[in-house]
This record gives sequence, structure tokens and C-alpha cells, in this order.
Amino acid sequence: MNSASLLRRSFTALLAVLLAGAPASAAIERYPGGPVVAELVSRLLEQTHYARKPIDDAVSRQFLKNYLDSFDYNHMLLEKSDIDEFESKYATTLDDRVKDGDVEPAYEIYGRVIKRLEERVAQVKRLSAAGFAYDIDESVILDRHEAAWPATPKEAAEVWRQRIKHEFLLEHLSRLKAAEAKAAAEKKEKDNIAGKEPAPVKPEDTKPAKETSIQETVDKRYDRLLRSYEEYDGADVLQTYLSALTHVFDPHTDYLAAAQKENFDISMKLSLVGIGAVLRSEDGYAKIVSLVPGGPADTDKHMKAGDRVEAVAQGDGPFIEVVGMKLDKVVSMIRGEKGTTVRLRVLPVDALDPAVRMTVTLVRDQIKLTDQEAKARLYTLTRKGGRDIKIGMLDLPSFYADMRGGDDAKSVTTDASRLLAELKKRGASALVVDLRHDGGGSLAEAVSLSGLFIKDGPIVQVRDSRGSIRVLGDTEEAMAYGGPLVVLTSRASASAAEIFPAAMQDYGRGLVVGDKSTFGKGTVQSVLELNQYLPPAYRSYKPGALKLTVQKFYRVSGGSTQHRGVLPDIHLPSAGDLSDSTESSQKNALPYDEIEPASYARTGETDGRIPLLAKASAERLAASQEFEWIREDLARWEKQKTDKTLSLNEKKRLAERKADEDRQASRKKERLASKLKPMAFEEITLAMLDGKTPPVAASTAPAHGAEPRMDDEEGFERAPDAPDAILEESLRIAGDLAAVTAPSGAQASSPGRRKTVTQ
Repeated sequence: MNSASLLRRSFTALLAVLLAGAPASAAIERYPGGPVVAELVSRLLEQTHYARKPIDDAVSRQFLKNYLDSFDYNHMLLEKSDIDEFESKYATTLDDRVKDGDVEPAYEIYGRVIKRLEERVAQVKRLSAAGFAYDIDESVILDRHEAAWPATPKEAAEVWRQRIKHEFLLEHLSRLKAAEAKAAAEKKEKDNIAGKEPAPVKPEDTKPAKETSIQETVDKRYDRLLRSYEEYDGADVLQTYLSALTHVFDPHTDYLAAAQKENFDISMKLSLVGIGAVLRSEDGYAKIVSLVPGGPADTDKHMKAGDRVEAVAQGDGPFIEVVGMKLDKVVSMIRGEKGTTVRLRVLPVDALDPAVRMTVTLVRDQIKLTDQEAKARLYTLTRKGGRDIKIGMLDLPSFYADMRGGDDAKSVTTDASRLLAELKKRGASALVVDLRHDGGGSLAEAVSLSGLFIKDGPIVQVRDSRGSIRVLGDTEEAMAYGGPLVVLTSRASASAAEIFPAAMQDYGRGLVVGDKSTFGKGTVQSVLELNQYLPPAYRSYKPGALKLTVQKFYRVSGGSTQHRGVLPDIHLPSAGDLSDSTESSQKNALPYDEIEPASYARTGETDGRIPLLAKASAERLAASQEFEWIREDLARWEKQKTDKTLSLNEKKRLAERKADEDRQASRKKERLASKLKPMAFEEITLAMLDGKTPPVAASTAPAHGAEPRMDDEEGFERAPDAPDAILEESLRIAGDLAAVTAPSGAQASSPGRRKTVTQ
């Protein structure tokens, strides 16, 4: 009898009891399948996860901590008394409760979070009504994750006072900057039109736009935050709760409720059926952020960005009001089967009369999410002596694959093969594969993509929880590309995006350049549809899926990419070097280890050449003004990471801002004075190769840009005028590699999908 049958059998006698025993709703309606799903997930974790560890008291303690942190990461909402209460009740009992299908602690804790948040929002409004003075020398710690929860209400009040003062100061400084920019623009316009006849002023132009005060802005932000938490339904609470449990086993094991499972599938196959509109939640409405070019909403020409959806109807059915409804639910109502009709009642953004509504009827169609599909560029690089060579760049944002298969299934390998053929056709002498923003995806695609660059041989070794090892490899001798190869990586390159550079490095097939290491995720997840473990009578609950770590993968040389990642042959300093977002920093990440190497024939195209190439790159970096600035920024950011406090004094913050602005202005001036031109390139997309432009979505999921956050996000982005120095240096390294590599005749085209086999 298989595991699914055994689990089904064990549940049959308990299902009725568990479902009948679920208590009546208190503050939130319980998801009726919660008890069954909780027990099923806990059993699958114990029996199927790679670590094979029991759910015991130690797991219970971490489970509770994870769940509390999921709602209160910065330890600001709850108080120590709440934490003490929950720990006394649940620290060593959640393990037994979840295995018995008892999920009431999830709802109890969620209810306390809502209560505390209501208190905090009321406090925010009292603070914002009183206002703040910005001439006092004090500071705030924004990242409080490692700090203790406030011990008393008075301590909590002080934490929130500092936080809200910080937000007021941010708004104040932002408005000062906006006023300065407006004054400068008005002066410039006045200077430009001096002596000219002014244009006639339209009556509506004389009406000044109402400016929202800082108090109103901050109050509204926290009202939205409270509303977003209150929009949780029983399934949302259960997903948060069970994911807190799965993350005790490792950071990549997740419980996916039905809506999240659908979004996961969309991200893998890069397509969905809908109307082609990117939505976000704003003030209770589903607001249109943008329309997908060529999608049904775009071609209909009635809707535009800024419109708000008030109600949705299926075909000729009745309208269902969606104001105040969770965005995920609105999105699920708008998505549907290809060729079916959906009607939307919309509030137009430009309607003069606020009572005006319009009804839009659309036929759903397939939307291609091409923001995450492979694309290419062909750069022209001028080398010493004035000789131009062409370097191809293959950009792979993800290792996507339509898991349903079929002749027309989406695949990164198939797409990359087509782009490689075009780059070769246009005369590329070398290639850079850019994986800097590739967070992984399909293991099979990582293997088959590697097969485009080697004749044949093993690519990766996979070990399961029983210690059994499989070797996955390519058996076709034909290569799509056999020329000089550079693989560009970053700290964000993870999972499947680490298998490819590791294989190219182990074979000596290509040179790896970039951050000091990749992310370090060397584990394999399998998605288990929970329906298959339940009797048919209970599948109407749509139990979702469990994304479960079941294997670890290893390089053909024997070492794991887990924790350690892939180290570059040539390191190019960047902001990623300071990132704490790596596998080694994740809680409960599986450890690094090694197994025996696989049997493979190293091709060695890079052997003996790395020292020479590294020396040439180091000389360029030493002479590069851009990399000098990168090193300066790294030193400054390192200091900021050490000192986690932020001043709440206006003069100090203005001085810091002026120093930043002066620095950027000086750099911009130097860039203009240097008269260095960016590298010329030709853009190559799959749409161009197809001779058409399909509908393109800006994101693989509904946008959430307006959702309020409790914690600040730091990002070290390039200045708008700054070149992509990392990519440009990678292209130069590729040019150096081409110069020292003998031409290869083994570059037979392989335009179709590669075969992946288990050896």
C-alpha cells in the first residue's frame, strides 16, 4: 500500500470528528478544512521531508516563534505579556495539537494581533494629531527583529512614538524636496518663456489640487495596514500558521493554500488566462495599475490605469460587489477559462461626476508573462587597437517550465536555444549568461540548459533522505553553443541558477564571475497536491499543496551548493557582497556536506587562463572610476549596517541628504565630463523572433505596491545615470576569453528542447 493510501486510511476515521469538532467562529470564520489539512501536513512533514525529523517539543517552540514573527517581525505589535502567555500555553503543545488537527491557537493568536493593531492604530492617530518637533537629538532603531518585545505598555508606546516620528520626518523631508524641485522647475520654465506670450490658462488648470497633510497620510497608511490584516480569512490564517510549521524544517518548505498554489503554477509556466490587467489593493478597491499590451483590457480601449473595479460578474450572471474584498479573491474572480466572458463595473479615474460607473465586458484570453522569460542582447565591444568584436548576452530571469508538458509547453531551455542560434547568426564571438536576478525554478531545466553548452555528461547529483544518489545529465553530443562562455552571478542567483554555473565551472567549460558567492540554496522541492491524500468527499475544501524539500543536490565534483553557494573565478565587487539574504543566514537551513564526485570528462576551456583573465580584470577595476565609487559605497553601507540607528533630527538628516545628493551630483558631472559612451547593443526577444508582440504582463502576480509595510526596505540601486559596471566588465572578460580561446568547430545547432535523463 502506498503512502497516499496509508494517509487516506488514517484520516477516514477522524475526518468527521475533526470537522464536527471545529468551534464556532469568533472574530474570523474558520476555514472548514483546517483540522484535516493541519494533520495531513504534519504527517507529510514527518514522513516525507528530507530531514526526517519528528514534530516534537523542540519543533513546537520554533513553530510558535515563527508564527508570532510572521505577524510581528519587528517585535512592535505584541507585548511581552502576550508572548509570555502564548509561550506558557503553546511552547510545548503546538506539536501535539497540530498533529491532532487542532488549529485554534492560530486563530487565537491572530485575534490578539488584530486587537493590538487596533490599539496601535489608535495610538498612531493620537501621536499624529499632536505632531512632532524635529530639533531634538534622538534616534530610532528600525530593525527590531532581534530586540525583545516591549516589556510594558509604556515601553511599547515609546517604541511607537519613535517609529511614527520617523515616518513624519520622512514625509516632511520628502515634501521639502518636492517643493525644492517644483520651485526649480518653475524658475526654469519662467526663464525659458521670458519675453514670450504666455499660453492661455484653462479654467480647470486654476483649481489647485488638494494636498494631503502628513497627518492624513500617516493615518491613512495605518488604516490600510489594519484593513489588510482584517482582510485575512480562515485560509489565510491557516496558510500563515502551517508555513510557520514548515519553516521549522527548512526555509523552502511551504504550505500553499489554493490561491497561492495557483500563483505558483503561473510563475512556473509564465502564463495565465485573464483580462491582462495588473491590480493592487487601494482603499478597499482593486485599482488598475497598468494594462497588459495586447491583452483583452488593452485592446478593448475602455479601461485605463487608475480605474477602480467595484463589482465583477461572470458572463450574464449577477454582479458581485468587490469593494473591501481581498485582492486575491477579486483576482480569482477575474481570471477564468479562455474564451469565457467577465463583466466589470468600473469607477473611471477621469470621471468628472463621482457617481459615474461604466460596465466593461471582456473575453478572457491567455496572457504571456514575458517579463520572466529569456531574452538576449548583442553588444559591440571595442578592444585595444580599435578592433570591434561582438559579445552576446543571454539574460535568464528564471528557470521556468510548464509542468503540464506538451509540444507547446513553455521552457527556458527551448527559448534559450532559439536566442543562442540568433546570437550566433549575428556573429557573437563570446557569450555572457546573466543569472544575477535568477532565483531558480525547475531542476530539470537547469540540467537541460547545461546540455546546450557541453557535449554530454553528468550535470548534477541528487541525494534523497534515504541516501540514494541519482546523477542527472545530458546524453546528446550536439551543442547549441560551444564558444567562449562567461556566467555572471550574484547573491540573488539561487537553486537551479546555481546548478548551471557550478556545472560550467566543474567542467572548465565557462568562467564564473560576480558577487563573492551565489545564494547557496542546494535543495530540491516537490509540490504535493493535498487532494490526492484525501477521500473525494473532502476535496471540495480545496486543501492546496505542500511544497516540500525532498532532496539535496551536489556538484559533479562532489560538493554541495547548499550554504556555500558557487564561488566566482573572478570576483566583481557589488552591493550584493553585503547582503544578508543568503541561505547561510536563513533559520533552519540544511547544512553543507559533500559526496563522492561523479564520473565526468572535464573539457577545460578555462584551464590555465583564469590567472591571466583575473589579472586583466583587476587592472581595469583598479583604473575604473565606477568601481572606485562602488568600493566607496560598500564601505559606507558596511558602516550603516553596523550602526542600526537613524537620527530623528531634521538638521542631521538634511545634512546627510545633502551629502548624498552632492555625491551623486559630483559623480554625474564626472560621468558627463568623461564622455564615456555606453556599449552599443541590439535587443533580441522571442517576440521579435516570432515576428509578433504577444500580450506582456508587468508581473507574474497581482501588484501589491501600495500595501503598507511595518519595516523599511533597503535597496542599493544604481543611480539612474550610472552604467551597469558589473555587466560591462563581464563583457570585457568575455572579450578577453575570446581573444585567448582557439576557435571551436563543435558548435552544432540544437534548436529543440534538450533531453534530460537519469543515469
